[in-house]
Amino acid sequence: MAVDNVSSLEELNYVPEMPEHPRPIVSIATGGIVTGSHYPAYKLAGYPVIGTYDMNKEAAVKAAEIAGADFVADSLEEIIEYGAQHNAVYDIAVPANATADILEKLPDGAGVLMQKPMGESIEEARRILEICRRKNLTAGVNFQLRQAPYMLAARKLVTAGVIGEIVDVDHRLVGTQPWNLWPFLFPKDRVEINYHSIHYIDNIRSFVGDPKTVYCKTMQHPKMRDLAQTRTAIIMDYGPDLRVNLHINFNHDYGKKYQESILKLEGTEGAIRIKLGLMYDYPDGEPDKVELYTYETGEWQDVPVRGSWFNEAFIGTMGGLMKKLDDPSYEYMNSVEDAYHTMCVVEAAYKSSADGGVVVADYEI
Repeated sequence: MAVDNVSSLEELNYVPEMPEHPRPIVSIATGGIVTGSHYPAYKLAGYPVIGTYDMNKEAAVKAAEIAGADFVADSLEEIIEYGAQHNAVYDIAVPANATADILEKLPDGAGVLMQKPMGESIEEARRILEICRRKNLTAGVNFQLRQAPYMLAARKLVTAGVIGEIVDVDHRLVGTQPWNLWPFLFPKDRVEINYHSIHYIDNIRSFVGDPKTVYCKTMQHPKMRDLAQTRTAIIMDYGPDLRVNLHINFNHDYGKKYQESILKLEGTEGAIRIKLGLMYDYPDGEPDKVELYTYETGEWQDVPVRGSWFNEAFIGTMGGLMKKLDDPSYEYMNSVEDAYHTMCVVEAAYKSSADGGVVVADYEI
C-alpha cells in the first residue's frame, strides 16, 4: 500500500494513548479487517492476541497463525470462556446487527471492543448501550479514524489554539469503492452512511461536538442498483458560526486524476488540510498529507506525520480501552457512551433523507 505505514512504534511521531501493561485479546470473527488491520496494529503496539474464533474455522485457524495465537475455538461459547479464563479483551468484528446478541453472552464486567457501526439503527444502538450498562462492560466502538496519526496531529494543533476557533469543516470524498469485498452489505437497507460516512461523522464530532440538526440526502447510483446507497450529502448544523459539510461520491469511476479524499478545518486564525491517502484508488492508496496555514506564517506548510489510518489508527481504539480497564477515570474517546451520540447523528441523517427537502412550489409572480 502506498500510504505511509511504519514498521515500529518508535517511528510514530503522534502516538495514541496506550496502556502500561497490555491485556491479552481474543478475536470473535476474523475477517479481512481483523487480519489486515487489527493484527498489524496490535503487533506494532505489543498487544498479544491469544485466541481466535470464526464461524469459518479455516479463517480462524489462518488468523491465529497470522496473530501468533495459540488457541482456536470451535464455538462462540468456547472463545468467551477462554477469554474469561485469561482476563482478555474481546475484539468483536461481526456485522453490526449481530453484535448485541454476542454482548449478552460476555461475562459481566468484561472489556470489549466492537466493530462499527454500533448496530444498524438507533434501536439497535440503544440496545447495545443498555446491555453494556446492565452488564457493566467496559466497552468501545471501533471508530478508529479519530485515532489516526494525522487526526491526532490535527487535534493537537486545534487544542493548542493554532488555528483559533473552528468555523468551517469540509469533508470531501470522490472516488470508487470495491463493494464486492463486503458482500454482506448488498441486501441491507442502510449502507453508505452506516458503513462508511459514519467514520467522518464520528471524526467531526471529535473536533466540534454534536450538531443541533442534520440535513441529508443519501442515494443510489443508476449504475449500482444492487446497493441501497453509494452517494451522500450531509450538512451538520451547529448554528450561525460553524458550517460543516460532507460530500461523498463513491461512483466517480473516471480515472484517478480528480479523485479526492480531503478533510479541511478552517479556523479564525488558520486552517488545516488533511489528505486521507488510503481512499485514493482504494485499497491501493497514496501517501497522506497534512498541511497547516496560519495568518502568522502566511503560507501553507507541511506537518510531518508518520503512520496512517490503516493500520496505525487501530492502536488507539484498543489501547484506550485497555487504559480504561486499568483506570476507570480515564476519558476513553472511543467509549460506547460517546459512540451512541454518533449513532444519534446517523439516525438523524437517515430520517432527514427519508423525509425529503422542502418542495419547490410554482410560485405565482
